[in-house]
Amino acid sequence: MFPHLTLLDNVRLALQAGTRLGYAFWRSDRVLDQFTDEAVQILTSVGLDRLANRPAAALPYGQKRALEIGLTLALRPRLLLLDEPTAGLSLEDVARIVEPIRQVARSRTVVLVEHNMGVVAALSQRITVLTRGRVLAEGTYAELRTRRDVIEAYLGGAA
Repeated sequence: MFPHLTLLDNVRLALQAGTRLGYAFWRSDRVLDQFTDEAVQILTSVGLDRLANRPAAALPYGQKRALEIGLTLALRPRLLLLDEPTAGLSLEDVARIVEPIRQVARSRTVVLVEHNMGVVAALSQRITVLTRGRVLAEGTYAELRTRRDVIEAYLGGAA
């Protein structure tokens, strides 16, 4: 993320990076203009389209996280590795992040490390529960949410 560039320019540059042009900042605006429509679509998908002309540095934390997801999507990854993408976010910001992740997961593999069980339930098809570096259980959210060993590992013995 380039803090002094607008959200739109950040996403247009990320889209450009996936072409033979790379991160060529010195190109004219005309070159970046070819990426504008797709950049706006990406900003819309992460709920930031109305802020497209704002500098990235002016965003609050949750919106910066949404922009990071948008920049990642612009790079068209085949595999997306996300480490606690909703950590520290408000409920509104969590919702802003979950939907684009769900969309991208339709066409590629997403590996998600997350402690927000609502996010895990919303996004996961298959879950691996780890404790102390070992696999404790694997299955769907419905299969795992009532397992006593999983509950004890994450909520403590009194749960």
